[in-house]
Amino acid sequence: MKASEFLNKWSISPDSFDMQEVTNAFLEEMAKGLYTEDSGSSLPMIATFCSDAAVPAVGESVIVMDAGGTNFRTCLVSFDQDLNPVISDFRKTRMPGFDAEVSASKFFSILADETERLLPKSRKIGFCFSYAAQITEDLDGIPLTFSKEIKAPEVVGMKLGVSLLAELKRRGHDVSSYRIGILNDTVATLLAGKVAPAGREYSAYIGYILGTGTNTAYVEDTKMIGKLKGRENLSPRMIINVESGNFLLNVSPIDAEFRATTKNPDSYSFEKMVSGAYLGPLAYHVVRKAVEEGVFSKSFADGFARLSTLTTTEMSNFLEMPRNKEYVLSAVAAGNDQDITSLYLILDSFIARSAKLTACNLSAAVLKSGQGTDPSRPVCINADGTTFYKTMNLKRYTDFYLHQFLSEKLGYHYEFVNIKDSPVIGAAIAALGL
Repeated sequence: MKASEFLNKWSISPDSFDMQEVTNAFLEEMAKGLYTEDSGSSLPMIATFCSDAAVPAVGESVIVMDAGGTNFRTCLVSFDQDLNPVISDFRKTRMPGFDAEVSASKFFSILADETERLLPKSRKIGFCFSYAAQITEDLDGIPLTFSKEIKAPEVVGMKLGVSLLAELKRRGHDVSSYRIGILNDTVATLLAGKVAPAGREYSAYIGYILGTGTNTAYVEDTKMIGKLKGRENLSPRMIINVESGNFLLNVSPIDAEFRATTKNPDSYSFEKMVSGAYLGPLAYHVVRKAVEEGVFSKSFADGFARLSTLTTTEMSNFLEMPRNKEYVLSAVAAGNDQDITSLYLILDSFIARSAKLTACNLSAAVLKSGQGTDPSRPVCINADGTTFYKTMNLKRYTDFYLHQFLSEKLGYHYEFVNIKDSPVIGAAIAALGL
């Protein structure tokens, strides 16, 4: 069987689905998730109670806390006359609960240890919390669960801001006038887009992350959020944390086979098609299927059988330098040009499919925002994540499909930016609005 026949048979090529159909399905799930909490939508559409109205204020300093992955970061952030962020008094330590399980009191004690040196500098605190959390109307956050190997079960269900201020008060600090705003890293990424190049005017902002996992945030008309009906004093527009990695989508039987091998096969199906934690292992599953169907030579089959899995980096390395024998896949295919070509075609098509799916996700976010029809005021997409930028051809193909579908066909305009330290900057902008 030829590589092209294999791709068509198993719907691995980007031509195996229609962008309009997938984008429409995204939009339907988004609308359902906004309407009610028990809509059955695969997209939670989490209300953040955070407006996009906050803007960087020149000269005012705020305290920023950034909890994500292995590290916990604290610093002071201000903005200069050109709205360039100035980060000072930066300190990084291990995230509490990463090395060993911690109690709630220990968890908040560590947060207080890292924060109290900054208390004299500002009464506003922006806390970027990169774990699943319910955001309350007063911008506090209640952890729903911890991922990324963090072990702090007692903290689940506790208010982060209230608990931290209580620990600081216990230590003798007068924190009665302090305000804390909790936000997700994707929401912070959206807000960080506001420090994009001076003089460029955007009609809306989107935060997009494609790294180990994936997620999207956009700004919604609050009147369209049915599950918030009856709430008073809400801002007219609100940032929505889509949790887009959970979008339920079936494109190929191979995707379903692969999901069955993961820890939670019924959740985050979209993330398992596009994100860095899964692209490599899914590619391994695809190539193994191609081996079984006779796409490759016996020598390749024997060499590939010695591999237990693939990482996204190993897949990308092959696409960058297919004949560099120092790379795992290149070594397996070495000496057989037909194997190298077949493997390249399969993996490149697989990346193109991921890019086209990513473009559907971003198209839905732009369309739901209702902005971007004026080419002089495009939607700003602040995209963050090493998978998006470092995986061979992924960003290039995403831009191709997005421009072809969203701009040329539908008449909506966008611009990618990449703001360094987005979680920290976005948390600072949110704090300035407290």
